[in-house]
Amino acid sequence: MAPYQSPIAPGRSWYEDSVERPVYPALGGSLDVDVLVVGGGFTGLSAGLHLARAGLRVAVLEAHRFGDGASGRNGGQMGTGQRLWPGEIEEAYGLERSKALFDLAEEAKAHLFDFIETNGIDADLRRGQLSVVHKRRYLKDYRAQVEDLATRYDYPHTSFMDAEETASRLGSRRYFGGIRDLGTGHLNPMKLVVATARIAAECGALLHENSAVTRLDRSGGKIVAETATGTIRAERALLAVNAYGSGLSSEIDAHVMPIGSFIGASEPLAEPDRILPGGESCDDSRFVVRYFRKSVDGRLLFGGREAYTSATGDIARHIRKQIAEVYPHLADVRITHAWGGSVGITMERMPYVRSLSPGVTTIGGFSGHGVMLANFAGRLYAERVAGNRDRLAEFEALRIPAFPGSTRMRVPLLFLAMTWFSLRDRF
Repeated sequence: MAPYQSPIAPGRSWYEDSVERPVYPALGGSLDVDVLVVGGGFTGLSAGLHLARAGLRVAVLEAHRFGDGASGRNGGQMGTGQRLWPGEIEEAYGLERSKALFDLAEEAKAHLFDFIETNGIDADLRRGQLSVVHKRRYLKDYRAQVEDLATRYDYPHTSFMDAEETASRLGSRRYFGGIRDLGTGHLNPMKLVVATARIAAECGALLHENSAVTRLDRSGGKIVAETATGTIRAERALLAVNAYGSGLSSEIDAHVMPIGSFIGASEPLAEPDRILPGGESCDDSRFVVRYFRKSVDGRLLFGGREAYTSATGDIARHIRKQIAEVYPHLADVRITHAWGGSVGITMERMPYVRSLSPGVTTIGGFSGHGVMLANFAGRLYAERVAGNRDRLAEFEALRIPAFPGSTRMRVPLLFLAMTWFSLRDRF
């Protein structure tokens, strides 16, 4: 039997070959639940888990398989704080709001660390992240970031690296300096998806794969979702579809745009200690960011967001070219896996959380920062439904404008924008 290939994303990921994915049945017949969750990524599965733990009857519907979307195919880096630097958020919302959002994100990180440890999850978790500078003029901003985090945001885990330290920790002289963050980490996202689904099912959540919602309506005071094989009636609904919900809601379509992200996995390296000898992950200062790390078996996992085709060979060729720019000795390294997928971004690169109608909430648009935030957002949604603290309102209050233009025009506009920023990164 041929290996499973996601119908919504090109290539088979190395993550898929690192863990066995249980198969969950498609929805069959009719169900009545307290909460319907549409979307089986980090947010949806986490919401289902925590709602079930709170004693609510909850069903999670995934259009394909758990992990087929961004949650199971991403770079695995957690980061620190929100997607934007604290200073950028401060300019828009002031220090108090910026600090509150930073603290919320740090709680999300602590929650994920605790979730993995408490449940004994083997997610290949490793500590440390390097954020490196590809243009000298950015060094001042990166140095100031370290100072701000320590003195104004009570985060003492970062240090500034000069060019020599960066070269030593990276195994490459391609970059001019950067930040080392020992308060964060990276992991195998597919292993986390598989474990979260398993624990959610053990807690009583009803999980259904290959159950795309074809219609979402309201009847008799209930939210009604139809699939090809069944119907669910619920008091509340969470739309956690992120980059893969096109057509489900015009509001989501207007505020969350899918962009392509692509990753290649090399064969196990002959000299793995030449690259990232401390085991950290790495991201760089490009707008069209490059991100990379080593797997537990010594492969280089290297990603970037460029306008590749969906052909796996094309992805591998472009990824190998980028690898060679950072690590020239790997110019001919064999790429064993090459894959892509869509990441949901917003205009402000901050999460899009809204009540679309009475009882219907959407959460998404983590803009490449979802490993940490998406899991926690699912928990925050469960808190809201269970009548506990409503910390989800902190995200709901963010000003997230719609993308300009019609849905049809956004693809060519995005291509032009990404091409422009890619050129700007080079000069």
